[in-house]
Amino acid sequence: MIPRSVPPCQSNDATEWPAHHWQTALASAIRQPAELLSYLELPESLLDAATAASESFALRVPKAYLHRIEKGNINDPLLQQILPLGSELIESKQYSYDPVGDLDSVEIPGLLHKYHGRALIITTAACAVHCRYCFRRHFPYQENRVEQNWQQAIDYIRQHEDIHEVILSGGDPLSLTESRLKKLTDKLLTIPHVHTLRIHTRLPIVLPERVNNELLDWLNSLPWKIVMVLHCNHANEIDEAVADALQQLHQHSVTLLNQSVLLARVNDNAGALIKLSEKLFSNHVLPYYLHMLDKVQGAKHFYVNQDTATQLINEVRQCLPGYLVPKLVIEEAGKQSKTALA
Repeated sequence: MIPRSVPPCQSNDATEWPAHHWQTALASAIRQPAELLSYLELPESLLDAATAASESFALRVPKAYLHRIEKGNINDPLLQQILPLGSELIESKQYSYDPVGDLDSVEIPGLLHKYHGRALIITTAACAVHCRYCFRRHFPYQENRVEQNWQQAIDYIRQHEDIHEVILSGGDPLSLTESRLKKLTDKLLTIPHVHTLRIHTRLPIVLPERVNNELLDWLNSLPWKIVMVLHCNHANEIDEAVADALQQLHQHSVTLLNQSVLLARVNDNAGALIKLSEKLFSNHVLPYYLHMLDKVQGAKHFYVNQDTATQLINEVRQCLPGYLVPKLVIEEAGKQSKTALA
């Protein structure tokens, strides 16, 4: 059994930055269930379960994200993604602590080499938001502290000339400052066979302040093709601030793709999926994958079965052009690629 591991929050002092700075917003994220329930005017009866669940996997959500949640609405699809529930504490058969086989793909601490031509670097344990269905909610980050092993990661990639794409993941790589990101990419620049940098991030969605001049300058300085894979599950997550952040990334020639997870009570109906694809595209983002839930312990209550998933994606396909229909996929431990379901 893999020990539970709670990703540490970055220890940022909010007094160090001006009020508009993204690190100020990150440092002021809500971490206490009682504060969350009060902020969203939710029943106090939820507190005991939320407190117990957050002791296993910490609560963290920026206020910028909370502003998009309807107060008092326990069924709000954005709330469902971040509210700790007692259901998370129920051990479930067929659910595991490493559902996609990350640990078997660790070549050196913090570097995963699972698929041909690509290597993934766990850049940090920190995220701006702790999604309750996170497939890495139990990942042993303390044993994979990649920043202390960046040179090992660089040496590994250099020795494997078939690796042409490097994926920055986490945690969330954009929770790192530009100076720390530059430290890593400066090392990658010394490897001639790397020509694509992919960044997996949720920050432009949950904390759009992160897309600032410093980040754009860093992206502009890189010679590679830059692909940013966002994580957005519902159209309500894209407000005016998020739309502006996506527009800026688009204007700086970043290829924007989106991965969603099919989640019960969040987006498990064709209408929600259609609206999401349309809103993404109107903001320069192409739907990429719709993932079946990774069966991680603590997330069973989000599961949607494959028959329903296939029916939903077929309904979406009947209403949208092909380029707006995400691929319905499942990731299985030990497989050399994701498995397309429809």
